[in-house]
Amino acid sequence: MSRNFYILAATLGFFALISGAMTLVPSSFQPGLPANGSLWRTMALILLLAGLASALIGVLSNLFEQVDRRSEESRRAARNKRRGNRRP
Repeated sequence: MSRNFYILAATLGFFALISGAMTLVPSSFQPGLPANGSLWRTMALILLLAGLASALIGVLSNLFEQVDRRSEESRRAARNKRRGNRRP
């Protein structure tokens, strides 16, 4: 599950880099596209923040999955230990 968030974060980061690079391109090379550099910077910032939020969700999701997996392993080990102690 967290892998999907990492992929989304990488995609949004890539598009943020492209939007940031568009601020450096002169407006004559952008027919039909917004020539205002502040619009490209704003889009780059929004995409970057969305990518960072997606990466944070991916990291937290990965951590909670790991905690859940380890608690399940410890419950199984405790159950097997109790079962082993009951039988002579």
